[in-house]
Amino acid sequence: MPAPAARRALVLACTLATAAVGLTGARAAAQDLRAQRVSGWRAPGVQVRVKGWAPANAAVDLLERRHVVDTTTAGPEGLFRLSFATLRPGRYPLSVAAAGETLRVGTVRIRPVTLDAVGDITFGEEVGPTLSRVGARYPWTSVAGLLRRADVTTGNLETSVSLRGTPAGAKQFTFRGAPWMLRPVHSYAGFDVLTLANNHAVDFGRPALLDTIHAVRAAGMETIGAGASSWSARRPAILTRGGLRIALLGYSDINPPGFSATPDAAGTAAADPAAIDADVHAALRRADVAVCFFHWGVELHPLPDSRQKELAVACLRSGASLVLGAHPHVFGPIVRPSRHTLVAWTLGNFVFPSGSGSPTSRTGILQVRLGRDGVEGYRKTPATIQGFRPVIR
Repeated sequence: MPAPAARRALVLACTLATAAVGLTGARAAAQDLRAQRVSGWRAPGVQVRVKGWAPANAAVDLLERRHVVDTTTAGPEGLFRLSFATLRPGRYPLSVAAAGETLRVGTVRIRPVTLDAVGDITFGEEVGPTLSRVGARYPWTSVAGLLRRADVTTGNLETSVSLRGTPAGAKQFTFRGAPWMLRPVHSYAGFDVLTLANNHAVDFGRPALLDTIHAVRAAGMETIGAGASSWSARRPAILTRGGLRIALLGYSDINPPGFSATPDAAGTAAADPAAIDADVHAALRRADVAVCFFHWGVELHPLPDSRQKELAVACLRSGASLVLGAHPHVFGPIVRPSRHTLVAWTLGNFVFPSGSGSPTSRTGILQVRLGRDGVEGYRKTPATIQGFRPVIR
């Protein structure tokens, strides 16, 4: 029987031999061209990444049809990484080529991210009692199919959603509803993010605002523009669609006493140009595109005033691509300050009591197309509010 030292030397020799065989096998396997498949869709400008293995140190090309779109050299073990990005929508078949071999890796579709935005949604006044009789899907039956098709859907939830609290004494109108009314907003109508930055989110006190945030999230949506502190109220919601990271932020410039968040008290995010500048810059370190949703302006006035223009400029100068507005209860103009930016001054009412034939009953769904450069285009689908229910024309 070998001595202990001899046994240890034998074990070490066997281990090294086994490792050498494994390394040789890995290198041998890398002689074949292999790559992970790619599929699905990407937003314009978002990179499609291809990873694979080729003969060690070989030149590797990524081809879109017959065009070389990226080139690299495989590493000592054959590993390579390549990428492809384009701003033009379409279908792009991709292949990799190395050492005289070509391998198809899949086809990627490039199309813009679609973001649908609407205005004021409330469960106050006659909305809540009606939903108690006919069900929570009722307001959405005409528009849900269209809204669900968007990649991202957002709107202004202008109501408290809580079973506790007392009405703010100094306010003429206070709105609230029950948490069950929120369920179809996501599951049926397809909403992803709701802004709570408005002059009704704290109608029943700060604890009820925290209930509202919890209810929205429990229903499957994100909130922006309100939180347990000023920091959380200013925090963005970041969604990824087609590889594009979209940051949404909410601010209110209509702030009843006690509504604005503080460092240690719940409330809404006040619209302050300096804070907006810092927030958008911070968001764009984590996202590709930023969207600001404001509660601002003068009721029944569709055109912007100087304060709205100041806030919009603060967003755009900081790098935001899309600015949305609510509060005037009427649908206002949509402008393109530059090729890849858009401002919708007021999106009007949506699920909100509106007089028949009045300006407040004329509304619509703003459908924006987004890519890595920002806004690619938009369209408005008109709707008319019947009672409080939006109906596509």
